[in-house]
Amino acid sequence: MENKKIIKQFKLAAELMELHDENPFKIRSYTNAVGALELVEEPLEQLSQAQLESIQGVGKSIAAKIIEINEKGSFEELDQMLEVTPQGVVEMLRIKGIGPKKVRNLWKELGAETVEELLEACEQDKVSKLKGFGAKTQENIKQALLFTQQNRGKLLYAEAEASAENLLVSIKAAVPDAEVELVGAVRRRLEIVETLQFILATDTPAQAQQALQGIPELEENEKASGPLAWRGSHSEVGLPVEVKLVPKARFANEILLHSAALAHLAQPFTSTTNLLTVVREQEYTSEADIYKSAGMAYIAPELREGTNELQLALENKLPTLLELTDLKGSLHNHSTYSDGAHTLEQMATFLRDEGYEYLGISDHSKTASYAGGLREGDVLRQQKEIDELNKKLAPFKIFKGIESDILGDGSLDYEEDILKTFDFVVASIHSSLNMDEQKATTRLITAIENPYTTMLGHPTGRLLLRREGYPINHKMMIDACASNNVIIEINSNPWRLDLDWRYVQYALEKGVMLSINPDAHHTNGYADMKYGVLMGRKGGLTKEMTFNTKSAEEVETYFRKRKEKIN
Repeated sequence: MENKKIIKQFKLAAELMELHDENPFKIRSYTNAVGALELVEEPLEQLSQAQLESIQGVGKSIAAKIIEINEKGSFEELDQMLEVTPQGVVEMLRIKGIGPKKVRNLWKELGAETVEELLEACEQDKVSKLKGFGAKTQENIKQALLFTQQNRGKLLYAEAEASAENLLVSIKAAVPDAEVELVGAVRRRLEIVETLQFILATDTPAQAQQALQGIPELEENEKASGPLAWRGSHSEVGLPVEVKLVPKARFANEILLHSAALAHLAQPFTSTTNLLTVVREQEYTSEADIYKSAGMAYIAPELREGTNELQLALENKLPTLLELTDLKGSLHNHSTYSDGAHTLEQMATFLRDEGYEYLGISDHSKTASYAGGLREGDVLRQQKEIDELNKKLAPFKIFKGIESDILGDGSLDYEEDILKTFDFVVASIHSSLNMDEQKATTRLITAIENPYTTMLGHPTGRLLLRREGYPINHKMMIDACASNNVIIEINSNPWRLDLDWRYVQYALEKGVMLSINPDAHHTNGYADMKYGVLMGRKGGLTKEMTFNTKSAEEVETYFRKRKEKIN
């Protein structure tokens, strides 16, 4: 079992212990173990009991439970707690902004054992009457529950991708004489996936249908299926699955039809023709041939959203899209100075060993006390360590940064004498998220206009499938970044992917550079840059307009010149 899945079980166990009012020392032993395990690089499933016990913060009991998880998929104590906890109460632990103690009150005092019952209690104004809640907390819980209901049965792209690709392999193995392609939202790299879709080309559909029945992870919905379409669900991730069975001669046509937004297919590119018409005219051997027949360059699936891609393809002016290999460094990362799992040196050496040229460290600032935000003394101590590490790790470079909280009035949370010590400043909102569009936009623009703001972090504060972002006027925000020479990040954490890809094109038109930032709190977090690249590509992002494709020397020069303009 992967490390993160093992750690997730211990996190859940700690929450359930707190929910059931267990011994606080026991709870602390679990939370300490979680912190210790997050620092482990090697696979936990490969370690012996003795090796696990040697990890500081683990101990004999936790080590035994890790062994048990690897053997059985769970451990007895967790199973016992889940057995006496209603599933709906476990779901309540996922509600943003309330911890296990408040969930216990909702469960025990209101008798709410499902999220539906909790929503009803909110609508009947019962939650606000509980001690420690109030009307505002009640409304926040209500909105979180409604948001969760709307997004039930959906997955983040990062969660759906691996399952989709593994299922593709399984389908190919089950029907070896067929041609199979993954299509739909996953192929278009949409940030949220609702269905796993496949095109299977075969001249013997009945036999193919029979072969699909033998795939372990598939569960058929017989009523929804038909002779030319297998429909059901993925037993492990719960997503609906659709396999469309088509003649081999129609394979390329069907792939294109199911790998593009309707706006892309239906948009006229002459007075009488659209791609739907072209696809219906004849059978093609590849998607490239379809576009060629239409008189245009091949359009990558992630661009097929119905914006300006058809016109660009007709004029042979499609952008050369950013590749992950174009990135030369990683900015917006956290270390143990704030809430990261690895030390500054560990974060730097790992990135260096991955072949990158530089690390931009941007731990949380002092207002983010919940995340161990850096006081002024911590800033100077970290910067001294950076100077020492830069000598040790050269030519690899660590840039001195901070993720400075944008306060309610739009100001940054350090005085100028500290702000000027940084090479760069990522300005982000983390608090007072319940804002209307005007207030949120004004708050962001005020921060953007601060001469020390180098880069804007996760502009809307959204957490996909968990929390809506605060509403902002994206165009006003981007215009302000253009006027003040501020970079906008595409926060690559799969839960954020913020800046939204739908505004990338406008940013590029305004000459605003974007940075693919992983917001890494762990060395494993660097891998999330892949998702930022995919979202950037959907908006037409190129290497030239991506800030962290610059070399370490170019970045250093950029930061220095920008600071010189302030003084």
